[in-house]
Amino acid sequence: MKKTNVLSVVILTIMVFSACSKKEYIDKIYEKPEIVREAPSDFLSPEESMKKMYLPEGFKLELVASEPMINEPVAIDWDGNGKMYVAQMETYMQNVDGEGIDEPTSRIMLLEDINGDGKMDKSSVFIDSLLLPRMILALEDRLIVNETYSYNLTSYRDTNGDGVADEKIPVYTHPKKRGGNLEHQQSGLIWNLDNWVYTTYNPMRFRFTDNKLEVDTLESYTRGQWGLTHDDLGHIYYSTAGGENPAYGYQNPPNYGSYDPKGRLAKDFEIPYPIVGTPDVQGGVERRLKPDGTLNRFTGIAGQEIYRGNKLPPSTYGDLFIPEPVGRLIRRAKVKNENGKKVLYNAYENAEFMASTDLNFRPVQAKTGPDGCLYIVDMYRGIIQESNWTREGSKIRPHIVRKNLDKNFGRGRIYRIVHEDIKPDGRPNLLEKSATELLSYLGHANGWYRDTAQKLIILKNDKSVIPLLKEIAKSNESVWTRTFKNSTDYGIERVHALWVLEGLGVVDRKLIVEKLKDEDTRVRITAIRLCETFLKERDTTILEILEPFKIDKDINVVNQLALSLRHSSSKAAMELLKSIQKKHETHEIVSYAATASLKVNDTDLNKFKKIIKSKSNGDKSRALKGYDIYKQVCTTCHGSDLMGVPTGENTLIAPPLIRSARVKGNKEVLIKILLKGLTGPIEGTDYGIMMPMESNDNNWVSNVLSYIRIMNNEDLVSAKEVREIRETTEDKKSYYTTKELFK
Repeated sequence: MKKTNVLSVVILTIMVFSACSKKEYIDKIYEKPEIVREAPSDFLSPEESMKKMYLPEGFKLELVASEPMINEPVAIDWDGNGKMYVAQMETYMQNVDGEGIDEPTSRIMLLEDINGDGKMDKSSVFIDSLLLPRMILALEDRLIVNETYSYNLTSYRDTNGDGVADEKIPVYTHPKKRGGNLEHQQSGLIWNLDNWVYTTYNPMRFRFTDNKLEVDTLESYTRGQWGLTHDDLGHIYYSTAGGENPAYGYQNPPNYGSYDPKGRLAKDFEIPYPIVGTPDVQGGVERRLKPDGTLNRFTGIAGQEIYRGNKLPPSTYGDLFIPEPVGRLIRRAKVKNENGKKVLYNAYENAEFMASTDLNFRPVQAKTGPDGCLYIVDMYRGIIQESNWTREGSKIRPHIVRKNLDKNFGRGRIYRIVHEDIKPDGRPNLLEKSATELLSYLGHANGWYRDTAQKLIILKNDKSVIPLLKEIAKSNESVWTRTFKNSTDYGIERVHALWVLEGLGVVDRKLIVEKLKDEDTRVRITAIRLCETFLKERDTTILEILEPFKIDKDINVVNQLALSLRHSSSKAAMELLKSIQKKHETHEIVSYAATASLKVNDTDLNKFKKIIKSKSNGDKSRALKGYDIYKQVCTTCHGSDLMGVPTGENTLIAPPLIRSARVKGNKEVLIKILLKGLTGPIEGTDYGIMMPMESNDNNWVSNVLSYIRIMNNEDLVSAKEVREIRETTEDKKSYYTTKELFK
């Protein structure tokens, strides 16, 4: 029997497809209700709370799980059979002062829908006694977990089927505790198209292959806060709440560094449209609210998701859904590729996809589910800010107390958004399938199936499927489409097949060169990325093959070529890059990619190393540690260049640190600010609150302050100096003001 027939038999015997009807869906926003300026803060039942939520016509909300089955949920993930893991931060802000927040008593729940109706029927405590678990990734029958203040990754497994993990194995350990506030810790842990697992903040990515964990350090990378998501080609969408930046980093795949061109967000995209007054906003009423009492700017962005499912209207596919827990809303953004530049637009005029008048509605994650629907994790609580922002003297605390928001905790809900004319899919059943059986799902209409199948095939490490994968990659018609004539996607299956091959250690030069000529742009882009293997090996003939793509009919292909060429330091590669740079000098995106690739070795870190080259080894070590801390913790507000992050309104999130009197002057002032925080106007501008960092040890504080001082041509700060100031300010429980510091 021919191999193609074997593949067809496999496809035809194991695939079941439930197609959406071809009716025209009218994307009509709800009639926006009158804004409730002073809503009550009473707890509502899930059914009562859903009555306070507004969705576009045809969309409906269904309850998946709620208290007492879950409480304080922050993140979810599914295994290959659709069982849901729920990470819970059960000690998070149980009172306005955050007492007991760091107790290791949080849990991860395992939920199961027994009858397939979409609502969870069974729950168990999969892991308990955790310290604020924040990242989870389901592999096959393992769950990878990260806890707050730690870089460590741990594998948990239930070996006897009772729903409780009884095996615990460290898979990545780091000797140091992560410093900083708990809101400024890493998040994410998503398996991307390129088979690397990414997080926010850290310059590291991970790879699970052949029962081993590989760790890679990225010289240039994007730093985000809570939430990561990726699109069909592996572009990751980051956000920062502290930097009031709802989406960035998505122009290129993450391994090429961050690039955020002007105009990536449509005009006024940063303005949200809540339907409830927002009394509990950090920064104060004057700075953060519109005249109607609602939030005037995204400030709590969390858990964004590119929807890649198949059970909402087709127009939603590829849209970015951005939860905003402070504004009690979810933004739907259209992602438009405009001549190579991805630009985000609000899908609705002066309105949001989802909004609520329930003050306890706190959406912290959106996620595409196995059933093809969009899931929403609602932490459902009063306080959403951590205690460093709610302490005595903060602008938010009086409003929290006035509205009794500090009394509302210990609950939580998970919803799914469905459409009234489309039936959700049932439960998946992938864990028991062989690698050969999983191949057919690489072209599934639901991105969850494609991603999960790719991940499981690679984890199985079954090399027998390599010939079949090559057949799928070569085909110019999707296997999914050949078998079921109602899919509209013809190339994404080939993209996944190529990346599965890469994950199995096979980058076939002949196949990749053939795929450079594929009719689908996404496949050509993928083939160029995979050519990086040959570029790194100094394969000179591959450059001759790639050169014609500098004038590809699709500018996105040209841009990828410019990005990938950085992996060759040969003279021929540099000449090709210069040629691309010259030919596309007026094209913002391609010109940047070519220039960045030419300067790939001229990084911020290398520049800083030159600045400190004359210092002693001890000072160099402290300065480099400070550089790393600053890049992880401080850039979202103060900027990578220490000049502050613009808000788009001719203002900055935080004051510049270059040429600052507080930085260049008396070191005591600078140490006090970092230890205790700062509030009030600075040189006539109110930036809100600089949070205190006293939870970190003296070395941590001295290292980051030394980096900031060196960048101002000043001497370093010692741990001894920090210790002495810490001792003299031990009794101070409130923020400093500039008036206090300079009196």
